Amino acid sequence: MDLGELLDTGAISARLNASSKRQALSIVADIAARSVGCKSAEILAKLMQRERLGSTGVGHGVAVPHARLKGLERMHGVFVRLETPIDFGSVDEQPVDLIFALLAPADHPAEHLRALARVSRGLRQADLRQQLRQARTADAIRALMVHEPRSSAA
Repeated sequence: MDLGELLDTGAISARLNASSKRQALSIVADIAARSVGCKSAEILAKLMQRERLGSTGVGHGVAVPHARLKGLERMHGVFVRLETPIDFGSVDEQPVDLIFALLAPADHPAEHLRALARVSRGLRQADLRQQLRQARTADAIRALMVHEPRSSAA
């Protein structure tokens, strides 16, 4: 599975502004609601519930918020690049500007974990992060995700 398989072009935003983690996750929830057919408030509640367990800011300006939702039939992703990085409580204490949110079917925890590992592994690559920060359109971002560089280390 490449990262592009998780993303519809309509679930990518190349230039957004948010002043807080909650506002960023609210925007992600709004975008996701249009793609998956769930209510934005439900998605936001699940994402915030997960954040209360610990930040999903994984370092290098990247966050991978995630939630499992009833009613989904497959994995969905939302990618947002913020114009101005925000505090996300990341493990490296660096602000976040790249957010790749994952929404998984509630009854498929193993698939959720595999996708989460795949996204984290992909966004650990400095070249991909740099290219995502330079991409100007949703189509360009999706193309990078589909053709992400393959790391030789698993």
